[in-house]
Order: sequence, then C-alpha cells, then structure tokens
Amino acid sequence: MNKLVPQNHPALHTIAEEITPEEFADGTVAKILKGMRAAIKTYEVDGYAAVAIAAPQVGVAKRMFLIDDQNKDREGAIPTLVAINPKIIKVSKKTHEVGEGCLSVPDTYGVVSRHRNVTIQALDENGNSYTRGGGGLLAQIMQHECDHLDGTLFIDRAEKTWQKEDKPLAEEL
Repeated sequence: MNKLVPQNHPALHTIAEEITPEEFADGTVAKILKGMRAAIKTYEVDGYAAVAIAAPQVGVAKRMFLIDDQNKDREGAIPTLVAINPKIIKVSKKTHEVGEGCLSVPDTYGVVSRHRNVTIQALDENGNSYTRGGGGLLAQIMQHECDHLDGTLFIDRAEKTWQKEDKPLAEEL
C-alpha cells in the first residue's frame, strides 16, 4: 500500500467504495493515508514532483485523496488537503484546456478540459465534514483526483496525449 500500482491495476478502473465510520474507528483510514503519504514522496521524474494521490493509486479502491505538493520550490502554494468521500458540489461554467500528467500513467501527458473553479464537500482524516472551493491548479487537481475515485484516468478524458520523449512545443498545445 506504500507503492504506486501499475496503470492496469483493477483499483484504477473501478468506482471506489465510500469510507465507512467503522473504517475511521478501526484505523483503516489512518493506515491508507500513511501509505499514500509514503507513496507520494517516492515520485520524482525529470524534476517533476507529485502534488496529489488517490487511494486507488496505491491499490485501495476507497474514496479518498490527498493533496500534498512535493515541489517545495513552487510559487503559489497548493494547500495540503485530505478528502474522504469527496463530492464535487459546484462547478464553474467556464472551462479551460490544461496539460496533465499522472503518477499512474508514467511518461504520458495530455490536454484535458477542466472547470476553472470547483467546490467539494468531503470529510477530513478525523471524519469531520468540510466544504472547500478552489480555482486554477487546485480545481484541476480536485477534478483529477475525483476522476480517480470514479475509475477514470486523465488519458480517458484527454483530447490529445503524447509520450514524454515526444513532448510537443507550447504552441502545439
């Protein structure tokens, strides 16, 4: 549970199950989160560090994701956030095309249409409910991670994809 699973792992292609109150009480949530925190720290490719991870990416088909930006030099901090049983409750009408990559699909990148702003409702790691809005990169990350919980990879949504060695020029995006 501390390692990223390969792209063909079943947990990445199924709708994840809700976390139950019993799973908070019996330590399951803490155990999954510990594994996710360990796994996210292991990813660094060509200077890119991870920003988020969903439980299915460590082989656990549960509705949970963690945003924890590993790029300490990034301008404009991304907040650290645990989202359990998240639901996107509001989206902006405006969308934009953004470049994405994924820990679960190494060496592949693509262009995906995402809402510019979203609001989620979720539980934190202690089971407390919260609502959190985000725009720009944070909104993109929330949508990407919620997709993981529904068995969707960014390549399933991408309008175009390319391999790392074939990286297009900015004007081709």
